[in-house]
Amino acid sequence: MKLKEIDKARYSKHLKIVFSCIVVTLLVITLGVSTLIIQFFSTPDVSHLWHNLAGVAIAATIVIFILNKLRQHPFMLEVVYVWDLKQMLNRIYRKQRKIETAAENSDHDAMIIMNFQYRGSKQLYQLDDNTITIDNLVTKMSSNDHRMEAAGMNLSTDSFEVELLEKF
Repeated sequence: MKLKEIDKARYSKHLKIVFSCIVVTLLVITLGVSTLIIQFFSTPDVSHLWHNLAGVAIAATIVIFILNKLRQHPFMLEVVYVWDLKQMLNRIYRKQRKIETAAENSDHDAMIIMNFQYRGSKQLYQLDDNTITIDNLVTKMSSNDHRMEAAGMNLSTDSFEVELLEKF
């Protein structure tokens, strides 16, 4: 995965629209399907909990199917990029202790991974206006930058490949 420049205003606008559509779609499909299931497969004097849960499950399945079909649409470009970036950063986070230890010991691959994680996290923090802990992140990023420069490495994130994570 490569880091891309994202227009924050466009991302924010599209995320709000996509999220609103998901909520409305889930609500409409859940109510419609639950009503139909209750109408055809239930009686008035019993609990409809399982019928309603079936409606929710069917609605969620339909929404996931629609999102997967619309994933390549240009309108979804920024939203999908951020979703994918969050998934990648989560994969790195799950192995972070081992990677940080290796990076402190000047492991080339670990420094590349941490460089990607720090720069990707900084981009996410800025896109989501989550600047509370950004100072701590910048400090860690600076430390990793110094390590990479001392090893004669490029600070670009272009050398990051997901396969590097398999080592850890």
